[in-house]
This record gives sequence, structure tokens and C-alpha cells, in this order.
Amino acid sequence: MPNSNPSYNYLEDYLNKIRSQGRYAFTWIELKDQFDISDKALNQTLYRLKIKKKIAQIRKGFYAIITPEYSRQGMLPVNLFIDDLMKSLNKRYYVGLISAAALHGAAHQQPMEFFVITEKPALRGIKNKKLKINFYIKKDWSEDDIIQKKTDAGYINVSSPEFTALDLFFYNKSVGFNQTVTILKELTDEIKPAELSKTAKRYPQVAAIQRLGYILDKELQNEKLSDVLSKTLQDKKTFPVSLSNDRDKNGEMDEKWKIIKNIQVESDI
Repeated sequence: MPNSNPSYNYLEDYLNKIRSQGRYAFTWIELKDQFDISDKALNQTLYRLKIKKKIAQIRKGFYAIITPEYSRQGMLPVNLFIDDLMKSLNKRYYVGLISAAALHGAAHQQPMEFFVITEKPALRGIKNKKLKINFYIKKDWSEDDIIQKKTDAGYINVSSPEFTALDLFFYNKSVGFNQTVTILKELTDEIKPAELSKTAKRYPQVAAIQRLGYILDKELQNEKLSDVLSKTLQDKKTFPVSLSNDRDKNGEMDEKWKIIKNIQVESDI
């Protein structure tokens, strides 16, 4: 039942209660359900807490609680609130690409941006001085390719190392091709051939399988993993595709992978 006579510190008391439950975020709707208070009064209280750097607005109607250890940064790590955010939007999601690779230990530098794959309709990215979350759309995916990673706030959905590798080559225009190769070098230690085979068979974007196979074979000389993808492609219809999908298609053709080599491959390692 909503509290119709909240004290001045009612919201701070409630936020302490949320934190005691292991949560780091709350919604406007949640507060309106909890307290019988006008929108104006609630907005004023939220504004005071933002000024005191006790909360941060992530997007309209969704807030993160800034705990003392993160007060200097003025923002929480996205891992601590992304699951709550996506649940509040009622959207399937997984942490992917560079962010997933970092969670699997494949990030020689901490990424400044956060990458989330979700379903249609598209979500606008979140960008301010302290936060950048990129949302990418995927029509569907198998839950078999998603793993649960534990955080201080509970669990978040993360693409498996195998799924992450394929996604990196599907979305390489957004990530950057040479950065993708750099990440893959570190990610290969986590990729299991049997799991890669299962994931690739389910993966609908054949061009990503071709690109990943080519790099594993020709650049990283990882015969074990590239052979898995070569066998997978025997059961799929393949067409010539450019190695990097953000450049023109001029270049020499690799017949094994049907890859047009339109970029000089370099990595940061």
C-alpha cells in the first residue's frame, strides 16, 4: 500500500532498502507504486539526490543508485544494472561483442563502451559524459548460446565465447575490423571446438562464419577451430563475401572460404 505521508528522507530510506536486497537500480513506476506523492514532489526529491550524486538517471524512468565506492566516477559499472534495465523494458537481451569478450577475459584494455544485443523494436543508445551503451538488434537467438555471468547485483545474460566470436564478425563494421582480430586472438583460449561447431550450425549469418573461419585459418593459424567452421560450411550455402563489410569489395578471392580480401589485416597485439 502506498505511503501517503512520506518523510523528507523517505526516498533515501527506500533506496537503502533496495540496496539491502542486492539491487542497484529502481524505476519511476516502482516509486509511484510505493509512495502516494505528486509527480512534482517526486521529481524534486529525485533532483536533490542527483545533485548529491546519490543516483544517476540512465534513461527516462530508470535510475541507478550510486554507492560510495563509485561516487567519484558518478556512475555504476553497467553490469550492475543492465539486467534490471532490460527487465524494466521487457526485452530479451544479452551482453555481447567487446563487452562479452571482456567478461571472458579477452580485453587487453577495458572498453569504454558497453554493447548489448536485443530484439526489435530498436532501442536508442545511451550516451552522456559518464556512460555509453550501444544497442544492436538481432531477430532471434538460441538460449543455448547465452550464459549467465554472476555480478554483485545478480546474474546477467552474456554471449558464450563461441557466439561472441561469430557476432564480432557479423557486427565488425561497428566494432572495427582490426580491433575484432585483436579481440579474437585473446578469445580463442576460451573457445571450445565442440561448442563452436554447435553454435556455428545454429548461426544464420553465414558470412560471419566465413570471415571467422578465414581469420582463424589464414591469420591465426588455428587449425583446430578453423577446421570446425570449414566442416560447418559444407552444409550451408555460401557466396563470395568481403572480409570487412565496411569497405568496397575489390580484392583477391580466397577460394576455400569464398572471402574477398579487401582489407589488410592488422591487430593491436
